[in-house]
Amino acid sequence: MSLSRRQLLVGGAIAVPAAALALGRCGGSEPAPVRAASRGASAQRTREVERLVASQPTIEGAGVHLNRALGGRALNVLDPFLLLDEFQSDDPNDYVAGFPDHPHRGFETVTYMIHGAMEHKDSVGNRGRLGPGSAQWMTAGHGIVHSEMPKQESGLMWGFQLWVNLPAKDKMIRPRYQDIRPETIPELERDHARIRVVAGKAFDVEGPVLGIAVDPTFLDLALTKGATLEHPLSPDHTAFVYVTDGAVRIGDAKREVRKGQLAILTKGDRFSAFCDASSGRLMLIAGRPLGEPVARRGPFVMNTDEEIDRAYEDYRSGHLTDSI
Repeated sequence: MSLSRRQLLVGGAIAVPAAALALGRCGGSEPAPVRAASRGASAQRTREVERLVASQPTIEGAGVHLNRALGGRALNVLDPFLLLDEFQSDDPNDYVAGFPDHPHRGFETVTYMIHGAMEHKDSVGNRGRLGPGSAQWMTAGHGIVHSEMPKQESGLMWGFQLWVNLPAKDKMIRPRYQDIRPETIPELERDHARIRVVAGKAFDVEGPVLGIAVDPTFLDLALTKGATLEHPLSPDHTAFVYVTDGAVRIGDAKREVRKGQLAILTKGDRFSAFCDASSGRLMLIAGRPLGEPVARRGPFVMNTDEEIDRAYEDYRSGHLTDSI
């Protein structure tokens, strides 16, 4: 996202882009569930909906309209996740200004596109085009300056951006960039369900994102008419669902979660979703919590306020992106 000079000098809030997702239809009677490989023979505990959070409209970057489900007043942090924005509009006035050059330090940004195209450029020399179905996992580490700009002037732009925290020991590592083309993301069809595996493992298929400290799961799930899908999760991982289309029912209690809602899930080692609406698509995201202090201001996420002050000073003095 873009940041005004005044915001950077005083340490104000920063904008963040979006990165994408969408799929599927559902409704009808409940068949036998589709199950991913079990992690053991012991009895599994199903994850239920602990809390629902509705995404809220906001404006970021150079005037981009988006909906924020995580990282706002309703839900600020869900360790290790810091932000989830959805961008969806066919009005170019909502997105064409994009997210000009802005800095980051101390965390990772994940962009996932459904429709439209964005171009990424950064101070490390990376440049890539994100089209429909593509993803980017950018590790800011000790510091990076980048831009994310629309590569279209009309049509639907739909995507998501997720922020993932880095452990204290990794906050000052060298920046890294993983450009994930659509054809490299496994897509599976299983009994009325379609699964795209961006990160983690499902049905013995592993996603292309590698080397991430929090051992993430990032699945794009579409359930067709009457489908139930079950998937094992590490019991100690934080997990949430964000519904991108229609509605789904989560857990043994079958709590309904609708488009634009984020559902925080209870602890457990089994995820279950059922669709009885006219359509249903969702992101399932999980990761190992860090359990560390979070100091966050604008484009920087560290462990102490002093480290945040240093990040701003490094940016002002032109040393944010210096090699370490």
